[in-house]
Amino acid sequence: MAEKIVSPGVFTKEVDQSFLPAGIAAIGGAVVGPTVKGPAGIPTVVSSYSEYQQIFGDTFTSGSGTSEQSYAYLTSYTAKEYLKHADTLTVVRILAGGYSPAAAVVSSSTTVGSTFSSGSVTFSHVPSGSVHASDTPDEVTIDGVDFTFVSESAGYSNSSTQIFVEFPKAGGETTITTVAENLVSAINASDLALSATNAAGLVRISGSTAGATLFTIATGSGGTTTATTPNFAQIVNGEGGTNSTTSANCFTLTSINDGSILNSNGPTGTNGIFASGSKDNFKFEITSVNTTKGTFNLLIRRGDDTDKRKSIIEQYNNLTLDPNSNNFISKVIGDQSVTLRDSGGTDPFLQMSGSFVNKSRYVRVTTHVSTYNYLDANGDIRDAGLSGSLPTVSSGSFQGGSDGTVQHPRKFYNEISNTNMQGFNLGVAAEGLTAYEDAINILSNQDEYDINLLMLPGLVDNQSNAAAVISKAVDMCEDRGDCFAIIDPVAYGSTLTQATTQAEGRDSNYAAMYWPWVQIPDNDLGKNVWVPPSVVIPGVYAFNDRVAAEWFAPAGLNRGGIDMAIMAERKLTHTNRDTLYLSNVNPIATFPNTGICAWGQKTLQKKASALDRVNVRRLLIAAKKFIASATKFLVFEQNTAATRLRFLNIVNPYLESVQQRQGLYAFKVVMDETNNTPDVIDRNQMVGQLFLQPTKTAEFIIIDFNILPTGAAFPE
Repeated sequence: MAEKIVSPGVFTKEVDQSFLPAGIAAIGGAVVGPTVKGPAGIPTVVSSYSEYQQIFGDTFTSGSGTSEQSYAYLTSYTAKEYLKHADTLTVVRILAGGYSPAAAVVSSSTTVGSTFSSGSVTFSHVPSGSVHASDTPDEVTIDGVDFTFVSESAGYSNSSTQIFVEFPKAGGETTITTVAENLVSAINASDLALSATNAAGLVRISGSTAGATLFTIATGSGGTTTATTPNFAQIVNGEGGTNSTTSANCFTLTSINDGSILNSNGPTGTNGIFASGSKDNFKFEITSVNTTKGTFNLLIRRGDDTDKRKSIIEQYNNLTLDPNSNNFISKVIGDQSVTLRDSGGTDPFLQMSGSFVNKSRYVRVTTHVSTYNYLDANGDIRDAGLSGSLPTVSSGSFQGGSDGTVQHPRKFYNEISNTNMQGFNLGVAAEGLTAYEDAINILSNQDEYDINLLMLPGLVDNQSNAAAVISKAVDMCEDRGDCFAIIDPVAYGSTLTQATTQAEGRDSNYAAMYWPWVQIPDNDLGKNVWVPPSVVIPGVYAFNDRVAAEWFAPAGLNRGGIDMAIMAERKLTHTNRDTLYLSNVNPIATFPNTGICAWGQKTLQKKASALDRVNVRRLLIAAKKFIASATKFLVFEQNTAATRLRFLNIVNPYLESVQQRQGLYAFKVVMDETNNTPDVIDRNQMVGQLFLQPTKTAEFIIIDFNILPTGAAFPE
């Protein structure tokens, strides 16, 4: 409220121009590729390699001999190298075709006792929590007599208000007539909101829920049993007192992760299906079922544990199937799912479903019954009969997970080709190409995914369809303007000439190439493996950023070392390095007693300028990210000198700090009346100009040795 000025005096005001923008959260890279498990096509941020392992897996070997398959992906190696020095990594798992998560169906059963003589049929109320398999039975046979569900005209009625059961009308079927009358009497005498009449063997059942809560026909022994879902009533053929048991599905547990990793019933070593008992598998157990309170406990256990030595990874107590309870299973565990939807490969999007936030790291739940038998007609908890709304299956495994068209070869390190990109055939859109393109399209959402580095390990530029994906990735980085791509020119076993040829075919300062491949240890597989540069170079970038800053060169002996590299595919000579550097390929050099390191930092830009160096491009990426984030709050503010001053008070101190940290020689920021003319302002624009002199790296140290005769004077 403005101070009211009436009499003379001194009045003070405060104008706070010391605004300090909130620090930008740690920005990491993004890796796109296949993983052992995890959500498919959903960008997921991890902050450590242990978290990556938990969500996406690591390595796994299934089968033996010629059937042995190693589930170790270049994606995992890249994540491991990068997260040694980086705080965050966005992972997009690639799956193709009809992939699906594994699931486990938890069932219940209801036993109905019969004490009637042979040939007689009676009606019995069944708890409404029961669910059966067949949706629309047309007819059922009991003791050789057909009973038909019909509408008044013909066929099966799915009316929400009434349903009809037709009994045979001919031939002295007195028992059947009695059945019809008994059915009418039982319905009218029950506590259901239904009424029934019988006219010439056609029983009409009316009520607000008749069509939605149909009927189940069951026989105790002999005859044909047909079920419908859900059910309020049951016709039971006693056959001398035989009990009739009806199975029902209470709920389904679905793995949050997609794919076959959780499929415990597949054959060992076949098409990527894991063997039962894998540590990456899990299973469920139901305990402490209380039929009085209608509660139960759910355990999620590790797949390789035993009943004597249980490894419980999650436990939920006192769950119910009552949607009105705070312990309702969907509410406690969560039922949300995220699905990657593809509208033709150009505009993929993530679709959310479910009502309750997922609190489990492993499963989500889907319930199958809309009405639960917890309350009687008076709204009170039933003292008995809750078993129809409770699980009776004590334990089970997850099944049905599918990786779609992905195949897992025994060796993929040196067998990368157009038809084998780590298990994908990129020559067929449905078998991998679309999945990669969708991932890149998703990551193009700059507002949602804050990344500064893009990695595509396993894609090599000299394979035609992989080259198309790489082009799309580089274009995405250029369109975003704040992301840099590390790409591989050629597969393992290629020549230097092949590597340089690939680089000469590209022109962008938003990407860089490195060569050759290097060998790193895989402790899980117990052997050394060959990996492309895009696996290890991101770790070099992350180390560079941690010990220095983005505007320092990720190269050389101080910051370019590849600490896990055992050997390079080829020991480059000085001439080799010259050839590569002239073609904008950054050499991976081997120096005796020093190690293996990145020995170059060129982008793929052909024109000579400051932006043909990685450190300058990444300087601009860092500056644009900070300034865009820190000044976003000025959008929709008044376009006045005061707002422009607020902009300058943010940008100038930031650039001064970059200068002090050796990122700039000098800079100037202009945002005033000279570039914010009335015409600009009338277009609702506020224009600023930044003039930057980025620091350059000393890549060529030239030393002149001048040999002088004895007694000669040294030059001034």
